Amino acid sequence: MSAQPAANSSMHSALLDRLGLPRPLVWGFVGLLLFMVGDGVESGYIAPFLASNGAGSETQAAVIITAYGLIVTLGSWLAGALSDIWGPRRVMLLGLAIWAVFEVLFLAVAVPSQNYTLILLTYAIRGFGYPLFAYGFLVWILAGSPANRLGSAVGWFYFAFTGGLPTLGSLMASGTEPIIGEYMTLWVSLLMVIAGGVVCLVGIRKAKGGDRLAAPGVTARQSIISSVSIAVKVPRVGLGALIRVVNTAPQFGFLVFLPTVFATDLGFGTAGWLQLIFTMGFANIFANLFFGVLSDKMGWHRTLRWFGCVGSAVSSLCFYFVPQMAGSQYWVAVACAAFYGVTLAGFTPISVLMSLMAPGQKGNAVALLNLGAGAATFVGPLIVAVFLGLIGPGGVTIIFAALYIAAGVAVRWLRVPEAAEAGKSAAPASELITA
Repeated sequence: MSAQPAANSSMHSALLDRLGLPRPLVWGFVGLLLFMVGDGVESGYIAPFLASNGAGSETQAAVIITAYGLIVTLGSWLAGALSDIWGPRRVMLLGLAIWAVFEVLFLAVAVPSQNYTLILLTYAIRGFGYPLFAYGFLVWILAGSPANRLGSAVGWFYFAFTGGLPTLGSLMASGTEPIIGEYMTLWVSLLMVIAGGVVCLVGIRKAKGGDRLAAPGVTARQSIISSVSIAVKVPRVGLGALIRVVNTAPQFGFLVFLPTVFATDLGFGTAGWLQLIFTMGFANIFANLFFGVLSDKMGWHRTLRWFGCVGSAVSSLCFYFVPQMAGSQYWVAVACAAFYGVTLAGFTPISVLMSLMAPGQKGNAVALLNLGAGAATFVGPLIVAVFLGLIGPGGVTIIFAALYIAAGVAVRWLRVPEAAEAGKSAAPASELITA
């Protein structure tokens, strides 16, 4: 009678090993996916929702989203440094608490009052929530996973992260919004976030890596300073962080004004727009896996420059201008959204390059990469807030495309020191010295 359960357990463990999932952290990935689904529910319609519920205009909504993105940036930066001092477990718990408390204040107090300042404050401060939770878990993964599973474990982290935000989150919203409305859908997202947080923190409570990681005597101030000083000490790492900003800044900028373009101007409705966001995210998830493999064969710099930077410049222009020409042909918009999602995945090698450009300081380099990822959430909406009223959505899209081209030129300076490649036989020889 006991042989069958033992056999099933062995098969289960073998499956997890083949998938590259560290067994003690499996429920963490499930919880992260649920959390990010809840966080991503609003991504496709928050700008028009704010504009019609207290912000007054798209430009004012962009200011709120920009403030939110700034707080996300700070949270992304602090997550790693605070995890070293407090431990990832406490940082994740803090992130969950901030998300839940300020979402309740936002929905129950700020939105009904139609008070712009209160909406700005509650929504912006909630921006600390998801980066503290998600990037705290990333630190836990790096600290608690076996060395031969680190790459796969981090890959699964981004699979769960992007699978929820904005992919499945937007899909969920496209189903609930027509039935219960935008406001009640935000309450549903709160329940999803809480459920994900509980599943994650309870499911991995006994896994190693959740407690303080820094050596005794290291203060929070020292940890925070070291996480940014690397940008000065190793300038190419700072440049890599800027390229990471360019990676998704246009994506977050598009979320400010494209909902109106696709839902209202082209007549696809909110549900149609949310399904486009799902299409973009779905294509991006699997393209990440493809470009990860391709970059090992084709070269990290070449993949990043041509498929990531140049590819995204072309696809971003297509995403806005081609559906304008096609009119009511929804399938054209779907194809353009998928094209953009695929090219965004061409930036996958930036993580590899960032970790190799500063030998002996990989942790700090990855922290700066997270800072760049967080900065993208406010740089994109900031560009929209500044230029949308001056040059319109088409002009803003051209600015985004120009940023991608500039990033493609800058890739040549992301040189990997030859010494950093000792023992890394997978690296193409041409990648060691030149770009």
